[in-house]
This record gives sequence, structure tokens and C-alpha cells, in this order.
Amino acid sequence: MDNSGKEGGFGLIFLVLAGSLIIATLWDKLAVVRNFAHGLLDPTAGFLLNWHLTFGMLIIVFCISVFTTLIQKYATDQDSLRELRKEQKILQDEMKEFRDHPEKLLALQKKQMQQMPENFMKTFKLTSRAMVFTTVPFILLFRWFNDYFALTEGVKFLGFLNWFWFYFIFIIIFSSVLRKKFNVV
Repeated sequence: MDNSGKEGGFGLIFLVLAGSLIIATLWDKLAVVRNFAHGLLDPTAGFLLNWHLTFGMLIIVFCISVFTTLIQKYATDQDSLRELRKEQKILQDEMKEFRDHPEKLLALQKKQMQQMPENFMKTFKLTSRAMVFTTVPFILLFRWFNDYFALTEGVKFLGFLNWFWFYFIFIIIFSSVLRKKFNVV
């Protein structure tokens, strides 16, 4: 299977994560970084939040979920990820089948433990390309959210959630539905 171009490199990941850390650190020190994000997000996301706080935030979170789901679908090798999951599922099914046979179960558990680091690295390499496309925008978005909600102190979504927990809960809900809809592993 040809997955060239869909496998991330650790050097690129390190570079993107370092860049994201620099952006987050320089947010308050370099006005150009903050002004760029505000110039981009104030008329879009800010407009939605000013229109209606809860519905605006739901629309923003839904759009973020669509964006990340599509990036995940098209920037990763979905076939290879499915194959890895299938292999893991087969091994788990075998372990369930032999749970009453300690010697066979022990051999399967040993096999699973040996495969774990290799499968983790394969999965990480296959999914890291999507991280390259989403890390910097999310750092900018989160810093912008922090600035926006710092100005509107005491805002609670659904009467008791701050912006982060509202975002976190609904990104999980929307992402789960969209991943199933778009058949993303």
C-alpha cells in the first residue's frame, strides 16, 4: 500500500510543536501574533459569539469539528489505520476466546505487549500529519478564546460551564458524530 505523503516525520512534528509553544509564549509579548489572530477571529468567531453566546459557540465548535475531522480523514492513511485496528481487535478476540486457558492467554498477552510500542509508533506516524495542519491554528484559537472570555468575565454556558469545558464537551460530541458520518478511524 502506498502511503507516501501521509506519514508524518518526527522532525516536522517537533518543529510544529516548538513553533506552537513559541506562538503561545509570544502571544502577550509580540503584538503582531495577537493582532493577527484577533484580526482573523474577531470578525468571524467574535461576530458569532456577540450574536448569541451559546449558539455562536456551538457553531464555532461544530466548524472546528468538521475541520479536524476532514483533516484527519484526508491527511492520514485511513486504510493502514483500519488495518492496525483490525489486527488489534483480532488479538483481543483471541484473548477473550482463551481467557480460560492461562498458558495460551499469557502467550497472547506477551504478543500484545511486544506489539504495543510498534503499533503506537505506527499509529503516531500515520496520524501526525493531521497534527501538523491543526496545531498552530488551535493554539491561536485557544489564545483568542482566552482573550475574548477574559473580557466577558463571569460568562457561563448552560448556566454552569466555562468556555473551555463547554468547548471540550461539545467537541467530543460533534467529533464522535462526524467521525462516524465521514467514516474516519
